[in-house]
Amino acid sequence: MRTGVVGLRRGLHLADWCRKVGLEVVVACDRDPERRAAARARLPGAVLVERWQELLGHRLDGVVLANDFDEHAPLAIAFLDRGVHVLSESAACVDAAEGERLIAAADRSSATYSFAENYVAHPHVRLIRRAIEAGELGRVSLIEADYLHGMSPADVTGLIGDPAHWRGRITPTAYCTHTLSPVLALTDAWPVEVTAFPVDEADPRAAVVMAVRLSTGALALTRHGFLQGEPDSHWSWISVRGTKALAESVRAAGERSWSVRVRTEGWATPEGHAREEERTPVPLTLAGEPVAREAEGTAAVLRAFRATMERGEPPLVPVRPAVAASLVGVAGAESLADGSRPVPVPVMANSRRETDRRRRRGTS
Repeated sequence: MRTGVVGLRRGLHLADWCRKVGLEVVVACDRDPERRAAARARLPGAVLVERWQELLGHRLDGVVLANDFDEHAPLAIAFLDRGVHVLSESAACVDAAEGERLIAAADRSSATYSFAENYVAHPHVRLIRRAIEAGELGRVSLIEADYLHGMSPADVTGLIGDPAHWRGRITPTAYCTHTLSPVLALTDAWPVEVTAFPVDEADPRAAVVMAVRLSTGALALTRHGFLQGEPDSHWSWISVRGTKALAESVRAAGERSWSVRVRTEGWATPEGHAREEERTPVPLTLAGEPVAREAEGTAAVLRAFRATMERGEPPLVPVRPAVAASLVGVAGAESLADGSRPVPVPVMANSRRETDRRRRRGTS
């Protein structure tokens, strides 16, 4: 399948994975001439261009959008209108109006929209999903998710304080999809309302906590930003409490961080006493070789994108859940600006119908 890539920072990494899963990268784009020059050795045979509009003139089956965080939707709409399958990095949109336009474009297109949300397919999330689907946890009542970076104050200031970088432009709640997308996938729910709080009022942009009421009635607590003390610099942790049991990823460094601790209360077990175990995920393989744990989510996303293009399989994360997760960050910013007042999350058209469709296809 002939594939294009927009953005050659994160996009160059995704281009490598495109080729590993059997997609041919024929054209790539970046405004920075140094990035284009660096990409030549890693993308032999690919045409390298400056403007993304130049990709519209190429015969493409799909395109990977890895340009700036707050610039994805206009490109996704343009490619969908050309019948080109889209795999878009986060965020899906920057406001509700843009989200509606993106959904409309995906609905009318002969091609598909997939969200490149690799945290949905990480090993610990897959393990927790199996426990939920097997009914081990009962009804999910509370889910917590972290996406945290341990960095020095100087490095944080250099990143979110740089107006030339997209992190310097976005609100502190905006980059929430690495927590919200797994929450929505695990609960098969939609976000209804969000209340956002700065962790430290003396440094309100550094980290935020959001309380999100879900359409199932469950509550999600998400934490993201820059906080110290986690085992690794890019930390993902998820905990799901149900009416019968708890499943949470292990807070540890290295390989164990992908494992899941499951505790079932004694009253919910046949033997009548509490049961606790640590489960290790089965390694993901590609061409018979195991994929590095931290890369499993990315490999799964690219493999699913190929299956969507070639065989018409449903996207791993389709357009409506992508927009919903992104709009939590938008509503969260409004909550922060209004003194942590609860703010409703915009309801996208046909969201409940999409939930039913995902359940029937087994993709939720």
